[in-house]
Amino acid sequence: MAASCTQPLRGEPRRDRSADRRPRLNQLVAEQRPDDDPTSYRGAPQQEQKGRGRDMTLFTHKPIETVAEAQRRAQRLLPKDVYTALQAGSDSGATMRANLTAFEEVGLIPRVGVELPSELELKTTFMGQPIDLPVVIAPAAAQAMHPDGEVGVARAARRAGTAIGLSNFASMPVEDVTAANPNTFAHVYLSGDRDTIAGRVERFRRAGVKGLIFTMDLSGGRVAQQPRDWGSPVYPDGLNLLSALKYAPMAIANPTWILRYIRRGVVPGLNAPNMTTKDGRVPTLVGGLYEWVATHNPTWDDMAWLSDLWGGPFMIKGLVTPDDARRAIDAGATAIGVSNHGGNNLDTTPSPLRFLPAVVDAVGDQTEIVFDSGIRRGTDVVKALALGAQSVMIGRPWFYGLSADGERGVFEVLHTFKTTIERALVGLGKSSIHDLDASDVVIPSGFLIEQGVRRERVK
Repeated sequence: MAASCTQPLRGEPRRDRSADRRPRLNQLVAEQRPDDDPTSYRGAPQQEQKGRGRDMTLFTHKPIETVAEAQRRAQRLLPKDVYTALQAGSDSGATMRANLTAFEEVGLIPRVGVELPSELELKTTFMGQPIDLPVVIAPAAAQAMHPDGEVGVARAARRAGTAIGLSNFASMPVEDVTAANPNTFAHVYLSGDRDTIAGRVERFRRAGVKGLIFTMDLSGGRVAQQPRDWGSPVYPDGLNLLSALKYAPMAIANPTWILRYIRRGVVPGLNAPNMTTKDGRVPTLVGGLYEWVATHNPTWDDMAWLSDLWGGPFMIKGLVTPDDARRAIDAGATAIGVSNHGGNNLDTTPSPLRFLPAVVDAVGDQTEIVFDSGIRRGTDVVKALALGAQSVMIGRPWFYGLSADGERGVFEVLHTFKTTIERALVGLGKSSIHDLDASDVVIPSGFLIEQGVRRERVK
């Protein structure tokens, strides 16, 4: 009897079961390609074949499934110096490791038997702008990773329905990035005198950025030097014949990396077009870094001046204590970035996840709270949101995606965040990220840090 259930009756035509699978196959293929922007993967190798009238993308391209996989691909493809610059960190790397293990220490409490809608709610706002995914591209410079650069990152973010923060040291001009994604936020350092900074801010305004982001915890000469136990890369001051000869072995040893640039007819750029000087000169990355290093460390007075100058949405990031969060609001911040710069500054700093609830308790009713440092998967995002963040930013994950496969790699990294956030919500029995709270997580005793929390003195 069992066999008769699977075999066609005598005289019946055999059913073509491939027809049942075809709609699902077409749906999956559509998810792998943009359907509204045929240029969205411009310049990326197209791994599509036509066979028997069908699109064979699924069989020739393996999408990135996790951030860890993107990292492995990036490490395999990039020259060692480029990958070391991407990883960054400082001293022993203790804070980088702590940022990751903090999320492993916090558990999730599953709930079953909950009726959930077919579409889960992931939408939120970032610095006043609506986004479809609570994961935003953090401002960081994509120097020499992939010719798609920040424009490709912006397109991937737009397709994923989210925003991009553009670094002051980015490899591509702000005007090109805002054209690719109107939901762009400009990152600015205190670099040069106030007239120079004001000129850059006005340029960002003309380019149509939605807001400014300022990083407080990694600024100025006294903290710009970051010794690392695993060594630091050497940045050439631009590319000329001598530097080309010096770095030729690096290109030869990493043919896939350099061929990406050769196919585009470009070389890996090392300029900082958003650090233009008052005379209109575009400095090299090293030249821009020298200017930054020579500038004093930022103060709260500087933040108040910058906030007044800009007059719009303004995030101050790179702080972890409630007291500093209050000072940021007093200086004009409309959003707070709870962050330790991904472990790139003061080593042995605890994960900002351990400070997050205290900051939310102190200022969460006055400002928007954004989290970054150590986010690698959707469950990490869910934990940060449950502890009070409105959205998160990612840095190294999009570096890995860009290095692995350009714009497509970034989109796939963002897409894996989307799917794993949804998976976590289902496991928690929640239909919306806005339903998440501290009752969804297990926090070990002694995990949370409340330094800087004001309490009434006991008499």
